This record gives sequence, structure tokens and C-alpha cells, in this order.
Amino acid sequence: MNKKLKIIFAGTPEIAKVVLENIINNDIDVSLVLTQPDRPAGRGMKLTPSAVKELALQNGIEVFQPISFRKDPDAIEKIRDINADIMVVVAYGLILPKELLSIPKLGCVNIHVSLLPRWRGAAPIQRAVLEGDDATGIAIMQMDEGLDTGDILLLERVFLDKKETSGSLHDKLAKIGADKIVEFLINYDKYTPQKQSEVGVSYAHKLDKEEARINWSESAELIERKIRGYNPFPGAFSFLGGVLHKIWSAEVINNKNHGQLSGTIIKANDKELHIACGDNSALAILEIQEAGSKRKNIAQYLQGKTELFNKVFVRNEDE
Repeated sequence: MNKKLKIIFAGTPEIAKVVLENIINNDIDVSLVLTQPDRPAGRGMKLTPSAVKELALQNGIEVFQPISFRKDPDAIEKIRDINADIMVVVAYGLILPKELLSIPKLGCVNIHVSLLPRWRGAAPIQRAVLEGDDATGIAIMQMDEGLDTGDILLLERVFLDKKETSGSLHDKLAKIGADKIVEFLINYDKYTPQKQSEVGVSYAHKLDKEEARINWSESAELIERKIRGYNPFPGAFSFLGGVLHKIWSAEVINNKNHGQLSGTIIKANDKELHIACGDNSALAILEIQEAGSKRKNIAQYLQGKTELFNKVFVRNEDE
């Protein structure tokens, strides 16, 4: 094993917490944790620490929460004073200026949840599901000034199953990323940086809630994939009788839409809800949530609903 590295860890959400926890559990020294400032959350909008901050404090690790590095030279000096060997970055959420990237002796490495250069950017997990990719993975890369353009140190491929949601894929990649960064940190000099290919570059733009508004004129296959891609956030949604419904799970069925208007309920009984979609296709809803209610399987949702046949799901509340 190489000498033990002195590490700064930078991350904020749950995926970063999973990685930090595995680093700590493998007795790798973390000298400082960077995470975003506490944010208002919950009904009371109470200032709430990030998942990473809570874990760090539980393990007696110093936490630093700068608002910006570009506007705060003292924050840069704080990093310099640590005299770290390397910085590990996982979904931190702040831009790291060039000056900071060069402070650790071995630079800064990032765990990115895609097979770079595909899906550089903010939402690589969701875009992989939404586009129907057969595989994605984990990339550990040397950070530079570009958007996920640094040299690759390690790639690990993960195949998607046909029912993969963004949530299930997130959990898989978090665990794999946590394991792979430990492998790298223990034997860091065995990995040779490789330039990213300029072939196959794509960008995973940040999710917009409007994207999740269901367009029933699309094919059932495409709608079903979008339902998985927007699960758990922001949740694919539509309106029925002026009430917002989020659809969490569905499956494509062989039944045709019989020429019905897209969005029309073409079958509704005590355990089945089928909706007409574009391209003469149909979708069976498996899990759904009305505004003001909890998520329900379709049998629970249909209890007491006897007049749904021929009603129409629409894109807007006032249609």
C-alpha cells in the first residue's frame, strides 16, 4: 500500500455521503470536509445541514462551508493551510477555481456518474435513463477547469435493467463509486490518466420540472421511460379532473389505443388502469399519487373510483 494520503473531501447530497462513509470506514484519513452552507428545508424551512456535514461531524471531522471560493480569498487560504495530498469531490455543487485545483499535491479528483465523455454535466443519472442507455457507470477523473473534461483515472461500467429508475440507478452508482474511490486512494500510483475522447461527447443538462409533464401523444414506450427517468425527482405528472397526479410506475401493454384520444382511460376496473398513448399504443399505470395523498398501487388508487372509463388525463390543470 502507498503512504496514507491526507485528504480533503468535498460533497453535499446523499450520494456524497455514501462515498464519504466508505472512505471513513476504510480508515482513510480525512482532514477536512467541504460542503455547501446549510439550506432551509421542510415545512418550517428550518436551516438544515447537508447529509455530508452530519456524517462528518458524527466522525469528528472539521467541516468548512464557504459560500464561494472565487469571492473569498480566505477560503482558498484555508484549503492551502491543510497541506492535503489530494481532494476528492463528489456532487459538491460549488465551482472550484483553477487556483484551488492545483493546491493539493496530487490535485483534485472527481467521481462522476457516467461513462465520460457521455453525459458531462449536472444530471447524468437521469439522462442515461431518459435516453434509454443500455449502460452507464462511474468515472474517476482528474479535475481541470472544464465541465467534466479532465483526464480519466478509472472507469467502471454498469448495465441498466429494463425497470431502472433514476433512484435505483443513483443507489447502485453511489455504492460502486464509494468502492472505486477507495480502491484508487489505496493504490493511486497504479492509475495512469487517460485523455477523454472527443467522440461521443454529450451533456446532461439540469432537470427542469416542466420536462416531467406527460405528453400522452408520445408513444407508451417513451412515456414509460420518462416515468422511470423522473422517479424520484421531479416525478412525471398529469392532470385528471383538474387534480394533479404523479405517476411513479407503469408498463407498456400490447393493447392498442383503439383510436382513442391520447390520455383517454380505455380500461378501468378494480385492479387495472390503462391509458391511450400516441402511435396507437397504451400504458398500464402501476403506481400513482393524487395531490394531497400518498403514493398508491393501482388497486389502492382505484378503490371507490367507479367512473373513470373514458375520462382523459391532460397536460394542464385547466384543460
